[in-house]
Amino acid sequence: MIDRRAVLRGSGAVVVGALAITAVESGSDPAFASVLPALMGNPAETGESLGYPKHLTHEERRNLKTFDELDFVVYSGQQWDRVRESHSENVRAHWPDGHYTDGLARHIEDMKYNFIFAPDSRTVQHPIRVAKDNFTAVTGVSTGTFTRPMPDGNGGFIPPTGKKYAINMVTVGIWNRHGVMDEEFIIYDQLTFMRQLGLA
Repeated sequence: MIDRRAVLRGSGAVVVGALAITAVESGSDPAFASVLPALMGNPAETGESLGYPKHLTHEERRNLKTFDELDFVVYSGQQWDRVRESHSENVRAHWPDGHYTDGLARHIEDMKYNFIFAPDSRTVQHPIRVAKDNFTAVTGVSTGTFTRPMPDGNGGFIPPTGKKYAINMVTVGIWNRHGVMDEEFIIYDQLTFMRQLGLA
């Protein structure tokens, strides 16, 4: 049996695969087992999506639907007062650069960051959704346009390039019995993001 928490604490690149393998080992139907096309293209370019997995429990479906609402409505619509519908007050959020934060208030402030320099930021689709027990792994496509100055972290600003971005990402959530995440892993390629913004 795979130690899923150990995998989550390790390389982000294997998270979705590990959850899928665990689903197969347990006899459940992973998100893409019966509907996967021969090969997917780049969802950020093609718009491909596999929809919801089959044979979800009530809790698994609830968690995936809550995550859809978070990305498509709450985050994209900047409805920050609703983030507690999907996150616990003491949520730990892990970011692509390896740092993590604790607490809902801090996580909301981090979520607001992209809107400073790309006010049209939004999540436009969830191509693959995987759920097993209290774990979810969801791929997403995040888009926006770099039209306003970006804080450089040193008190200055980087002027906007006017360039659009469309990046693939994965979010892994560990949910509690109240149907909110206690821990969240946000994974995307920062170099691709910077290149699309015209900064690398």
